[in-house]
Amino acid sequence: MASPAWELLLLRHGIAEERSPDRVDAERELTAAGRARTRAVLERAAGLGLRADRLLSSPLARARQTGEIACDVGLAEGLELAQALEPGGDPLPLLPAWLSQAEGRPGAPCRLLLVGHEPDLGLLAARLLGAPPGAIALRKAGLALLRLPLVPAGAALAGTARLEWLVRPKLWLPSP
Repeated sequence: MASPAWELLLLRHGIAEERSPDRVDAERELTAAGRARTRAVLERAAGLGLRADRLLSSPLARARQTGEIACDVGLAEGLELAQALEPGGDPLPLLPAWLSQAEGRPGAPCRLLLVGHEPDLGLLAARLLGAPPGAIALRKAGLALLRLPLVPAGAALAGTARLEWLVRPKLWLPSP
């Protein structure tokens, strides 16, 4: 029997509008192609039975829209915004609070979905895996699933995770 664990699903936002000096970065939205690609990838994930107990997203428009698509296709019931997922933020401190909430459900599967940006999500994954920075990178609308062992409250999480899979969106898109 496999030992109980928590799962962390990392999702990079989809293809967004180009950067422009005339536009605030936080307001850049998904392009039509970005919405379609993200929806196709996330529908495939949902079709495979992937579900999250909780979804936290960067408040930036492109990430929030990606999280909304994830909810639309059934990956999560609702979306919460977390400033720690903004570019340059550190999402690691989000994990102990999530783990402490999950402790009351021993043996129950518990999966957290974080929607954010690169390089931050890749750096978080590398840190949890005990890998060097830059070892993990997510493409736009890419997904990674990490398994975290049950650890005592307050225990260090760095280097404890196992990478279950890392998916490039092209692998999950229908053939033309």
